[in-house]
Amino acid sequence: MKEPLLSICIATYNRAGFIGETLDSILPQLEEDVEIVVVDGASTDNTEAVMREYALKDARVRYIRRPVKGGVDQDYDHSVELARGEYCWFFTDDDLLRPGAVAAVKKAVAQGHDLVIVNAELRGLDLSSVTQHQRMNMRADRVYPPGCMDAILRDAAICLSFIGAVVIRRSLWLARDRKTYYGTEFIHMGVIFQESLPKSVLVIADTHIIIRLGNSHWMPRAFDIWMFKWPKLIWSLKSVSDEAKNSVTRMEPWRNFKNLVFHRSLGGYDFQAYSKYFGVRNAGALWRSVAWLIACSPRWLIVPLHSLYSGLKRVLHHAVFRMRQTAG
Repeated sequence: MKEPLLSICIATYNRAGFIGETLDSILPQLEEDVEIVVVDGASTDNTEAVMREYALKDARVRYIRRPVKGGVDQDYDHSVELARGEYCWFFTDDDLLRPGAVAAVKKAVAQGHDLVIVNAELRGLDLSSVTQHQRMNMRADRVYPPGCMDAILRDAAICLSFIGAVVIRRSLWLARDRKTYYGTEFIHMGVIFQESLPKSVLVIADTHIIIRLGNSHWMPRAFDIWMFKWPKLIWSLKSVSDEAKNSVTRMEPWRNFKNLVFHRSLGGYDFQAYSKYFGVRNAGALWRSVAWLIACSPRWLIVPLHSLYSGLKRVLHHAVFRMRQTAG
């Protein structure tokens, strides 16, 4: 096997029931210049047996099992260290690639960009229903010249919050600080935005990825991640302005009524979370009272109200999408 142009790097943990479907969506698209590197963070289920079977059948699949669980950031970083491709495409262990996705990315990286961002479609847990047609609403590919870090963050953060959208030059990744971002859940954001990228960035408009919603390992920790870890990381970035950061997330999104109601509807925000987070922050008596009321509100009341709001928002999104398709 010759040195690959592209390494598809997957960090996995306890995904025996899903990773086979992921690999089956990728393998038919591969040629000799693409490899798959799977780093297993010491899974306790049948992931090892599933992966060793795939690796035995196809030499383009390389499987590495770590002796202890180190976390998703470390596992992705380790996968890049082991990769041989000029570019690394971080991919997830339960989502799918559409036919033609690998060819599209190979064509994109051949143009010499430092970073390629791949658009995605969101579907429900069983993949039968479309929740969002495009993670980034755009009709045509978009190229950002060197130095446009603010624009990249503003336009693409919603897509970049999903690591599977990221294709990056391997040498650039390895030249930057990564360990600082271990434990953030978003190591790729820290690496990409710690300083300006020397070359251009391409966003692919077509949706080459199918994201399976509701299956993330971090679902039980969603409140902590989106209310605290994500904003902390975004506001630590040095290469972008405060204005660009604020367009992505507030510095303290936990002060927002709608955010608390949303996480209460999911079950991630409750009295235990209120006690943990609001007891140590300078929230003010009034806001602590509001936060307490939301935490104590019964989910049977919150869930239907939020579902109605989300349903109306989804209908509007689909209508806008169809209008754009018609206009195009």
